[in-house]
Amino acid sequence: MTVPFWSVLIMLLIPYALAGFGAFQRQKQLGVVDNKNWRADQLPELTGAGARAYSAQANAWEAVAMFTAAVVVAHLAGADPELSSIAAMIFIVARIAHAILYIADLDKLRTVVFLVGWGCCLWLFGLAATAV
Repeated sequence: MTVPFWSVLIMLLIPYALAGFGAFQRQKQLGVVDNKNWRADQLPELTGAGARAYSAQANAWEAVAMFTAAVVVAHLAGADPELSSIAAMIFIVARIAHAILYIADLDKLRTVVFLVGWGCCLWLFGLAATAV
């Protein structure tokens, strides 16, 4: 499996890691993790890091789609594997940093790393467009 494909797997695991952290925060803040209807019942009660973890998780799921599409298109187009690997690795680092910065409430830095990750997706599409 290529580095970009491994990166897709890593990206798919990030929202689940954030879900685990979010459950920890629900337990810490609310005293219980109620999975019966937690989005309607517990989510409105979450504040601080717990609420931001949920938002980071939702944002990570959104990023999965674009990144996966970019990796697959680059691969199918025969894009440079070395540059595709670099773009994919930078994307993963940016997305991990994005989650950390989201939870830490560092919105300006979070936006910067979001743009870095988004730029990596555009880079992958660009590599596909210029593949010979």
